[in-house]
Amino acid sequence: MGDPRLHAHVPSDSGTVVSLNVGLPRAIQRGDHTETTGIWKTPVHGRVRAEGVNLAGDEQADLSVHGGYDKAIYAYAAEDIAWWEAELGREIGPAVFGENLTVEGLDLSAALVGERWRVGTAELEVSEPRLACWKLGVRIDDPTVPAAFNRAGRTGTYLRIVGAGEIETGDTVQVLSRPAHGVTIDAIWHAYSKRGDPTALLAAPELGDSWREWALDRLSRDGGGPRSA
Repeated sequence: MGDPRLHAHVPSDSGTVVSLNVGLPRAIQRGDHTETTGIWKTPVHGRVRAEGVNLAGDEQADLSVHGGYDKAIYAYAAEDIAWWEAELGREIGPAVFGENLTVEGLDLSAALVGERWRVGTAELEVSEPRLACWKLGVRIDDPTVPAAFNRAGRTGTYLRIVGAGEIETGDTVQVLSRPAHGVTIDAIWHAYSKRGDPTALLAAPELGDSWREWALDRLSRDGGGPRSA
């Protein structure tokens, strides 16, 4: 029968960018030392170039866990932000999760690894979920949030830039294609956080190298996992 998580959601075919957010790394104080983070993003207006491994005006601080081809752009759902606002009892608004694209109308958990999106004139590809670290707690001013984020399964999705172009707030997110393997962002999160069987993840040829290595490691022994970010 396979893993029921692979088809647990009915995906939608389009959504909207309700906020486009970029930011450069900044230094923050953590205890007795300084750390650098790119989690502070600011909503911007006008068209922004998406090319290579970045949006124009956006950079990541720790390239061992952020950025690069598989994690060029991070998308988070406005619906999930509203859920967190209810959970925390306060307004959060866009960009606080460090997302570049705050999107509405898409179930990101149901997005398939390798799914292609047209956003503005850019073409993006769904790659992997985000695992939160302590920096999210600093950004949202609540140290309990990273662990809660990782438990909740509302991970958002990283995106590859497979076709350069320009994006702006208000653009439609149009799903261009979906692969047939059925491996969703939620399936990856479930295999990792619930210690589910990762075998099915290997059916996705678009699965990133770090997750493929993790799945193979888990199948051979009690492995770790990709580092949180």
